[in-house]
Amino acid sequence: MEKEIIIRTIKALESNHFEVYYAENREEAKEIFFKEIFEKIKPATVSWGDSMTMKATSVLDEIANNPECILIRTFQEGYSRAQKTYWRRQALHADLFLTGTNALTRQGQLVNIDMVGNRVAGLTFGPEHVALFIGTNKIVENIEQAMERIRTVAAPLNAIRHTNLHTPCQKTKTCMNCQSADRICNTWTITEKSFPRKRVKIILINESLGL
Repeated sequence: MEKEIIIRTIKALESNHFEVYYAENREEAKEIFFKEIFEKIKPATVSWGDSMTMKATSVLDEIANNPECILIRTFQEGYSRAQKTYWRRQALHADLFLTGTNALTRQGQLVNIDMVGNRVAGLTFGPEHVALFIGTNKIVENIEQAMERIRTVAAPLNAIRHTNLHTPCQKTKTCMNCQSADRICNTWTITEKSFPRKRVKIILINESLGL
């Protein structure tokens, strides 16, 4: 990604009231997260919405070993549907919520799609603070390109990695606007600005990460 595009995107995000940090790689992103976000907030509770970019930084492992912080787990193996739903709702009360984004426009807008809705719910409302880990590969020109990226890249690849799901896009590798019970494209969100100001903190990582 060209530096000029990255700089423009950062400025647009800041104009939209997001708190923005830049990292050259995932290791630097982890350092920034703990020094500039975690240590300043000192959250008693942390939870997350599924994000391969966030997981690539391994921040969850370190948080899990912190005796001063409770990690609200919503993805535990063996959880029933009722247990998953319960803990996903509890995650909305966390002091800090971690996730990524499906696309980021050069105008500083976050575009996301969700199956259950817990990930975008944490982003839009609930936790006092939100931290997003975003690779520069997620940057697109505008909302139209963001939606196209999600339909042809993020959503199909995400469906493919969940082998328990059965959707047409797992075979076609593009959105079919299906009626499957396993459809993951149920809720779209566009986050134009952070409210309150700087509630949403973004670590933009100069790597191709996530889907």
